[in-house]
Amino acid sequence: MRKKMMFIFNPFAGKAQIKNKLIDILDIFTKNDFEITIYPTQRGEDAMELIRDLPEGIYELVVCSGGDGTLDQVVTGMMKRQEKIPIGYIPTGSTNDFANSLKIPKNIVKAAEVTVGNDYFLSDIGSFNHDNFVYIAAFGIFTDVSYQTKQEVKNILGHAAYILEGVKRLSSIRSYQLKIECNGEIIEDEFIFGMVTNSISVGGFKNMTGKNVLLDDGLFEAAFIKKPNNPIELQEIIATLLIEDLNSQYICSYKTNRVVFSSEEAIPWTLDGEFGGEHKEAVIINNKQALSIKVDLEQKLLIQQHNEKENNCTDTSLE
Repeated sequence: MRKKMMFIFNPFAGKAQIKNKLIDILDIFTKNDFEITIYPTQRGEDAMELIRDLPEGIYELVVCSGGDGTLDQVVTGMMKRQEKIPIGYIPTGSTNDFANSLKIPKNIVKAAEVTVGNDYFLSDIGSFNHDNFVYIAAFGIFTDVSYQTKQEVKNILGHAAYILEGVKRLSSIRSYQLKIECNGEIIEDEFIFGMVTNSISVGGFKNMTGKNVLLDDGLFEAAFIKKPNNPIELQEIIATLLIEDLNSQYICSYKTNRVVFSSEEAIPWTLDGEFGGEHKEAVIINNKQALSIKVDLEQKLLIQQHNEKENNCTDTSLE
């Protein structure tokens, strides 16, 4: 009997390039003995609802194609299920941070071939109150860019769209008075930005999430930028970000499996580049190795080697 696959794709992600490759993708799936159910997304949360409500014991693989937002919806739906089905990902968005972290091919056809392979990576997945995210939960400056920028602009400018939209806000930075509980510490201060990530890059920029990043260690990389008191402090923060270094007196950074945020006012959050609602309290928890994501065998071995190297470095530093 043929294996059953659910294939979900966002027809408008990126430059809608998947439309020119659908026949090639379906041919790859069919040649690998899959019976395919196809669903092009129609609205914001239909992918999440579809995956959440899939009947148990029927599908052996879910493949999604789109940007980080599409993957976020599929992962969120999967985390709401009792039966966790392996996920294949064909990235076609404008940034694709998570795919870059797992070295999933940018070439659509090659990525499709990876989804039907036998190798997978057990990835950590974040919980945000009653929601989920794949690689980032964030608030503050720049974080509203991805859901305020029109899709057409994102397609044309790519990474530059995020930067240009963000620069407009430098003259009127919004700050939030927060209490942050992390690793047994309580921090109370005004912050202009915060991110809790499980990714090697954010917005296409590498090293923004810190060093020794592992995607399956049960730990997030968290960073919070304090409000600058004068233009000199602001310029120092900007310079720190431009060189992609979180080592600054104005930036608190941690590795942690749980963070709790509390504030008097509701703060808007973004989850994987999409609007995540406004919250006075946010409890963020790392679900270690929660889902299976299809990867290339060579990349899986490289990830394992990297993890072993980082673990050895960590053990040595603790001695």
